[in-house]
Amino acid sequence: MADDQSAIGGRIKRYAKVTGTMGNLAMKMAGERYLGLKVDRDKHAAELRDALGGLKGPLMKVAQILATIPEALPREYAEELANLQTDAPSMGWLFVKRRMMAELGADWMSKFQSFEKSAAAAASLGQVHQSIGHDGTTYACKLQYPDMASAVEADLKQLKLILNLYERYDNAISTGEIHQELAERLAEELDYKREASNMKLYRHMLKGEAGANVPAPVEELSTDRLLTMTWINGTRLKTFIAENENQEDRNNVAINMFRTWYVPFYYYGVIHGDPHPGNYTIADDGSVNLLDYGCIRLFRPSFVSGVIDLYKAIRDGDDALAVKAYENWGFSGLDQEAIDVLNIWAKFIYTPLLEDRARPIHEMGTGTHGRDVAMKVYEELKRIGGVQPPREFVLMDRAAIGLGSVFMHLKAEVNWHQLFEGLIDDFDQDKLGERQSTAARDCGIPESIYSHS
Repeated sequence: MADDQSAIGGRIKRYAKVTGTMGNLAMKMAGERYLGLKVDRDKHAAELRDALGGLKGPLMKVAQILATIPEALPREYAEELANLQTDAPSMGWLFVKRRMMAELGADWMSKFQSFEKSAAAAASLGQVHQSIGHDGTTYACKLQYPDMASAVEADLKQLKLILNLYERYDNAISTGEIHQELAERLAEELDYKREASNMKLYRHMLKGEAGANVPAPVEELSTDRLLTMTWINGTRLKTFIAENENQEDRNNVAINMFRTWYVPFYYYGVIHGDPHPGNYTIADDGSVNLLDYGCIRLFRPSFVSGVIDLYKAIRDGDDALAVKAYENWGFSGLDQEAIDVLNIWAKFIYTPLLEDRARPIHEMGTGTHGRDVAMKVYEELKRIGGVQPPREFVLMDRAAIGLGSVFMHLKAEVNWHQLFEGLIDDFDQDKLGERQSTAARDCGIPESIYSHS
């Protein structure tokens, strides 16, 4: 009990530090905006990163998400927050024993042949321990930290402060829908039974994909805050890149990543919203081991159709189709100026898909180029009075930017046009709806969840 109280006390101190840093940021940004004071943004951004990086819990995850939304924060802050690491110091063995006892009962150890005392990985919401079942199967036990629901509530208040601060600083992008979307997704990540259902859904959706590997949940060893799944061996992306300079192997991983993310989206209306390298590993054959299923977004078939229509509009120069696509996405009240501005960003995202040839990834521009495009869009939106991005845009954009970053690290040279056209060639909105219904029924997911957006 003393250790738990110490942990809670430590968290309170860290939250106080974050709150103080955020208050300091607010005052400095207000001084810069209204009083003409000069702020050392690089130094202050580093202070903010340090304050967030020392904190277990969802605020670190929120900061990473926020850093991927174009111009949701000034550039210096976004760059610092993007560097936050998900690996965090793990909780000790006494803590783990108490938590496992709370989830599986006093005799929890008897349910395993062996259980590793040291965590194999530790992140913002929980940590993973390797174990072996009595039948010899190796498991990954994902154990949630205590009191995460309260931490999420507190962190979302911090997020609202950041977003409100941003809107006072500039109103080019309305952030209300962004906050609501992130709030719902973070709340879902705390529900490990829901994540187990998501895992079953991905096993259903990717069962025909040789380049994707999905663990199986173990229901009898799982609870709301403990998720046990089969263990999959693999290599971290950074290690794979450092040890493998073969271009064909790198291209193979890039193709497998693309299909792992986008087969579920274009066939079932499901996107994995967090392509952070901590959420997957690379198997010896170059296939992708997808390990985390907390940040999953399900979409209406009409939204998926809108994504494809926007691609065709950019490809064919069809402004009328672009308007229809943006409306399906959830944008409303757009005039021609707003359409033209949004098309700048759409062209940047879709350009790699337009030419039928293998393209070295560096031809598509660097991450800095993406920031420059985002800044141009931001300035134009500011000029015309701003827009409110639909909630669905947040994780779609995050997935696209995150995967683009992975492909750049791999230095991939792939014919993205053929990959994409192969996915949408026989797209049918009604058939997608039928597949959603079948998948929801087979995986125990309420079908109504597809229309929550």
